[in-house]
Amino acid sequence: MKSPYVGNLVPNETVTAQFLVLSKEIRQKKTGEPYLTLHLADRTGEIEAKMWDNVVEVMHTFERDDFVKVKGLAQIYQNRSQFTIHRLRKLQEHEVDFSDFFPCSERDPEEMWTELQSTIAGLQNTYLRSLLEVVFSDEQLSRMYRLAPAAKNIHHACRGGLLEHVLSLCKLSRLIAAHYRDIDVELVIAAAILHDIGKIEELSYSRSFGYSSDGQLLGHIVMGVRLLNSAFSKVPDFPPRLRILLEHMIISHHGELEFGSPKVPAFPEALLFHHLDNLDSKMDAARNALKRDSHIDGEFTGWVSSLERTLLRKDRYLQGSNLAVSQSPDTTLQAALPVPAAPPNDHVAPPPDNQTRGPAPEPKPEPVTFFGEKLRAVLRVSE
Repeated sequence: MKSPYVGNLVPNETVTAQFLVLSKEIRQKKTGEPYLTLHLADRTGEIEAKMWDNVVEVMHTFERDDFVKVKGLAQIYQNRSQFTIHRLRKLQEHEVDFSDFFPCSERDPEEMWTELQSTIAGLQNTYLRSLLEVVFSDEQLSRMYRLAPAAKNIHHACRGGLLEHVLSLCKLSRLIAAHYRDIDVELVIAAAILHDIGKIEELSYSRSFGYSSDGQLLGHIVMGVRLLNSAFSKVPDFPPRLRILLEHMIISHHGELEFGSPKVPAFPEALLFHHLDNLDSKMDAARNALKRDSHIDGEFTGWVSSLERTLLRKDRYLQGSNLAVSQSPDTTLQAALPVPAAPPNDHVAPPPDNQTRGPAPEPKPEPVTFFGEKLRAVLRVSE
């Protein structure tokens, strides 16, 4: 087992560790000398790295997706983790354990696969069940489906991430569909299982996660619909309009045209599924961001580009609260309200003797808005 992992790096400590190279750039200093900008990773996460010195000796000895052994200093720079490399050498495959370098779902893959099979077997709609059975009767497809991430880096970006995401959506589908009348929950579940099936070909995940050439040209939505064509033909008498509904849910699951969906959701099940998919991906992105930046001081994470915001660390925020737990809600509310200004002093100095007191001016009526007039009328009626 390798040590330390990215998730265990402590700022301002010099360590020797092994990593997978996610990206590599050779840049130039102002002096013209080269330096390296790398992204290094293992199964616990990734970190940006710089190598400033002795770069010429090593910069052509390794490439992206190679394993390297580095010695350097972990630091926090602009509220982000960074690793300064002092020494580097390429590792051969026999020197590493692949399981140390690739992020995997925290759930057991065989347990998840059994749960998926049980979910499919429990569908009452024979057409949907038969379609799914045909899809996963393909051994190569099934193997890739169990291994694939759900995304390159935004959510469920780990081996088995696609299956974990799908099972989460199946549970959400049953919970939320029960709240709304006339929702075909089995159609939503079938869409959950099939909506990202194109990612098994869109993404490359034998080493670092990226996009295949075909994936960049077509995208997982188109690739998913193409993958299902042969499966539909193997289910006798599959209702043509049911097929259209399922295909629509697949092509509309991103919800908006600007997010890559050729169509927007056009019926309740499609709309519901889009929001469930969006919810599950956003919650996983938030969980990962909080976990990834746990070493950063303060109550907020760094910028989370996928969510376009920083996230509050609620536990740290609450630990810093000065509110007394025993305070009653009324007391807390009163403490939060602004203190009203003191009323004017009633003991006003009398005017000088040479000034005549006139009659007290009549008070001016307060202006009444249209809404105020209506309210008064209602109150008079109620009296």
